[in-house]
Amino acid sequence: MSQQSSYASVSQRAVLPWIWQFLKPYRPRVVAAIVFLLIGSLAWLSLGQGVRLMVDEGFIKDNAQRLNEIILFVLVITAVSGTAVFCRFYLMTWLGERVSADIRLAVYNQLLKLSPAFYAKVRTGEVISRFTADSTLLQTVVGSSLSMALRSGVTVIGGLAMMGITSVKMTLLVLLAVPLVLGPVSFFGRKVRTLARESQDRVADLGAYVDETLHEIHTVQAYGHEDKDRSLFNGRVEDVMTAASGRIRYRALLISSVMFLSIAAIALVTWVGAHDVMSGKMTGGELSAFMFYAVMVAGAVATISEVVGEIQRASGAAERLIELAETEVDIPAPLVPKTLPTKVRGELQLHQLNFHYPEQTQLVLSDLNLVINAGERVALVGPSGAGKSTLFQLLQRFYVPSSGSILLDGIDIAALSPQDLRAQFALVPQDSVIFATSVLENVRYGRVDASEQEVIDACIAARAHEFISEFSEGYQTYLGERGVRLSGGQKQRIAIARAILADRPILLLDEATSALDALSEQKVKQALDELMAGKTTLIIAHRLATVINADRIIVFDKGRIVASGKHQDLIKTNALYREFATLQLLTDEAMPLSD
Repeated sequence: MSQQSSYASVSQRAVLPWIWQFLKPYRPRVVAAIVFLLIGSLAWLSLGQGVRLMVDEGFIKDNAQRLNEIILFVLVITAVSGTAVFCRFYLMTWLGERVSADIRLAVYNQLLKLSPAFYAKVRTGEVISRFTADSTLLQTVVGSSLSMALRSGVTVIGGLAMMGITSVKMTLLVLLAVPLVLGPVSFFGRKVRTLARESQDRVADLGAYVDETLHEIHTVQAYGHEDKDRSLFNGRVEDVMTAASGRIRYRALLISSVMFLSIAAIALVTWVGAHDVMSGKMTGGELSAFMFYAVMVAGAVATISEVVGEIQRASGAAERLIELAETEVDIPAPLVPKTLPTKVRGELQLHQLNFHYPEQTQLVLSDLNLVINAGERVALVGPSGAGKSTLFQLLQRFYVPSSGSILLDGIDIAALSPQDLRAQFALVPQDSVIFATSVLENVRYGRVDASEQEVIDACIAARAHEFISEFSEGYQTYLGERGVRLSGGQKQRIAIARAILADRPILLLDEATSALDALSEQKVKQALDELMAGKTTLIIAHRLATVINADRIIVFDKGRIVASGKHQDLIKTNALYREFATLQLLTDEAMPLSD
């Protein structure tokens, strides 16, 4: 799989110890489930003695009174077993649900710690498949299959013991067949596990493709790509079927071979036993009891062989979850992080800063030395790919510099916890992020403890209150996935309101007015002027009105700072800025983007 290298390396390993760490907090329930499992299994095993007594002391001796007593004994045992089965089933199913939930929590907590660099290398749909489908498979195994395997294991051991008590010779003959049965279990079980892993990978690839296609449905339909997508999707579906067919084939061979060998062994042993009964070496009741236990053991072995396939399949799923859960955090927090002062001024210093993206060698930023004073308004301009957005990512420590350092108020940001560092920045990206929730919660994302009135005040400042008030449900209006109910300009104003509400000392504005029409842009600029007052502000700008009001303009080219100064000075002294201003800044000013 192409993304496999992005995850932590997990070899073929026993997954039960990993699952056990999630069962540990619920040990009393695990113990209770095992106790009820043992009670139920032993109760079923004792029925064999009921069969022996019915034949030898009831039927053969023609003793109706004794037969009644034995039937009553059988009914009591059945009631005990039924009660134990209820308790075991309830506890094991609950444990399966609880463990699945805890695994999802653990994996999700780990996913939140991973940097954008991780998600740049993997497909979100595949991560979601691991997170949902694989954990659901584990839930089934813990809640059902594992219980069946344990119960069947107890039945096999107890059945063999009772068979040994009934007839040592016939039991030894049965044991001769055990290696024949274990052979297919071992061989086919390994095959099933390998193919199950491959099958889950193909399902994940399918999920990733669906996720990508549906999220970009506008582009798919706009370019008439439906037929091609159907063809590509069909190919992925067939890949899933191909992988599943191999797994199903080996699992069917596993079950059928175990059942055939088990029943064949019982038939041969019963033939020997029948001859012993005819020669008087054992009673009919003993043979009946032996056959009862033999059938129970054979059924249990068949169940184990079937469940082994499920467990092997779950092992493949668990390995994929372990890879996510144990993926190394590529931007670790310092063991003893430094603390920022109560009031952060917002001074930023870059010293000999160099950066290239992981798995690449070409520098995106090279030898950056820059001081941005507290409260200063700095515009970053330059061609696409010059490194402006990358600098924003480094300031928030979503990536680690290849060399050099970044200081916030004189403290190296590498010595701060990522959470404390990022709490100093309010970001308004070029592509506004809107979550599938209400207007209120979208704005409150900037400060989760904000009151509704504070949210409204922020929206008024961002010139968003007017259009929000026109919605039938106002601030409770559901905005749809990725804000499909909003125009580009409305999304931008929601994002700006979020930044206003956050009220952080440093603002990062990535072309924050690019999606606005002229009227909206004027309104938002007024809001931004209020927002930027007293705050350190870095603006990636492609429009003249934005840069002309900046305290300083930094010109980037190919990852380097090539000029710095005011607009009028740079127009006179820097050819790159003059060309950039003529071709882009002035053009954009003359032809503002519509909403």
